[in-house]
Amino acid sequence: MQPYLEKAAEAGDVEAMYYLGEATRLLGRGLTEEAMGWYLKAAEQGDPYAMLRLFEGGACIAGDECPEGEEGWREKALAETLPKAEAGDTDAMLALYHVYRLMDDSGEGVDWLEKAAKAGNPEAQTRLGMNIRGGQGWYFLESRRLEAAEEWFRKAAEQGYVPAMSDLAGVLEKQEKLKQAWEWTVKASEHGDVEERFGIGWCYLNPEELNAAAGIDMCQNKQDVVLGWGILLAMVEEADNHSARSAMKRNKGEITPEEIEQAKEVAREWINKEPPLSNFPPRFGF
Repeated sequence: MQPYLEKAAEAGDVEAMYYLGEATRLLGRGLTEEAMGWYLKAAEQGDPYAMLRLFEGGACIAGDECPEGEEGWREKALAETLPKAEAGDTDAMLALYHVYRLMDDSGEGVDWLEKAAKAGNPEAQTRLGMNIRGGQGWYFLESRRLEAAEEWFRKAAEQGYVPAMSDLAGVLEKQEKLKQAWEWTVKASEHGDVEERFGIGWCYLNPEELNAAAGIDMCQNKQDVVLGWGILLAMVEEADNHSARSAMKRNKGEITPEEIEQAKEVAREWINKEPPLSNFPPRFGF
């Protein structure tokens, strides 16, 4: 992805500058000079996440790169983002969730996250759903916790936010709403979600195996080994997906040589489908 990010970043795209910093940092396993350079370019254009990465990496100390007029990058992120959030910018509200979290003021951060979610920001709605599912908030019954998480995931998924589609499928499975879960798994796959595309392929290739591994009837489809093999083969050829490769290796006895040839034709239809396959990493993740 980096050559494409470089073109966009060099053309002035601030988000590309930030993500290029992210890719460089993760590949270099730390705040390298190259990663810091891209974060600095994005921070100069007001990107709060780039500022937070510079704070986490100790740019002021390690690289002697400190913001003018502020104590540090975290403080600069707050100073520039808070007015935007107060003016109704939901992306800024979401950014404040992370800013305050790094300031050890998670309560204020959660307040801004909830404001962003209630204002309709799908990324914030998904994050709030994840937090609720993970234990945030007071819910006497686990069933009510899952229902509350489902509500937020559904709001985001219905706006077309792909990570929420996958999360929604997951909480629906836990509530044993298996038909709905399958429908959202299919939608997430159609929108390029790698994990859900793999699940769809595996379900068609050998639904009994996946259902047994999951402990529930996740696969709400009839077995079609040609379609399943073709989907997984497309994932291997397009993205060198190791999970798909492993599933094919385990299930080679389920498909005949003639069916494999048919599956190759199916794979051609699935390779490079739009939108492209993605893991949909969080904007401010690891």
